[in-house]
Amino acid sequence: MAENQQGSPEFEAPTRPGKHYICGGCAGMANIMMTFPVKKVIFRQQVFDVPTTEAIRQLQRDGMRTLYRGMLPPLLQRTTSMAFMFGFYNDLSRLLPRPAGTPGLLTSSMAAILAGTMGATLTPFERIQALLQDHRHHGRFNNTFHVFRTLVQDYGVRELYRGMGPILLRNGPYNMLFFGLRGPIKNSLPEAESHAGHLVSDFVCGGLLGATLGLLFYPLNVLKACKQTQVGGKFQSSWQVLRTIWSERGGKLSHLYRGAHLNYHRSLLSWGITNAVYEFLRKVM
Repeated sequence: MAENQQGSPEFEAPTRPGKHYICGGCAGMANIMMTFPVKKVIFRQQVFDVPTTEAIRQLQRDGMRTLYRGMLPPLLQRTTSMAFMFGFYNDLSRLLPRPAGTPGLLTSSMAAILAGTMGATLTPFERIQALLQDHRHHGRFNNTFHVFRTLVQDYGVRELYRGMGPILLRNGPYNMLFFGLRGPIKNSLPEAESHAGHLVSDFVCGGLLGATLGLLFYPLNVLKACKQTQVGGKFQSSWQVLRTIWSERGGKLSHLYRGAHLNYHRSLLSWGITNAVYEFLRKVM
């Protein structure tokens, strides 16, 4: 779907049913398969407050056999969430009413927030991923389906949604800024005159935007990771958990952003891949 200079969508004629869902899903799948090891290093830093070198050493001690342990949940989650993100956004952008005199940006922003909220229903994927990536649970959980079965049987379905609060706080605003700024950023880049040029522009646009937003919302991801590595026990509010994290890390903002530099570079790559693959598939389908 084309976007104008202000980032609001120019509503296109109806396309093949499910096209944007398929393009988004394939883009999410390509992203995870290429960037999973880096994401695992960042996760260790978020949970254990360790520098990059120590997080890498932890993965080395765990061995190659467990390097891709836990990839299935993010692969399923990212594939589905990107399908939802791009698919719901495009559908809602066309379906939501546009009262006379109101800017298109208002409708597209509402569509982006609603799409992000719907994406939060996929919290169980992120929950299972967190437990499989945490070495403290390596001896307890065997695989994705074992985690799912254990949580539901021993603690109830609610346990799958631990950490949903930070995800809701993150998804809506993230989507709104991503879709709102994607058009203006691409339009500010040198005009592409070839297919390769458009691919590079889409990669740069998505990468810069994703990396910047990833840095902005990084504390919410730290909060989510810490909440989701707990199994059983009381469901604490996000504010209570954040206060605990802040206290344990000496009240230092730099420790709350532990791993943010690596996350920035990973987001630069992953969102560049996602945006470039999505736009490429959207044009050829």
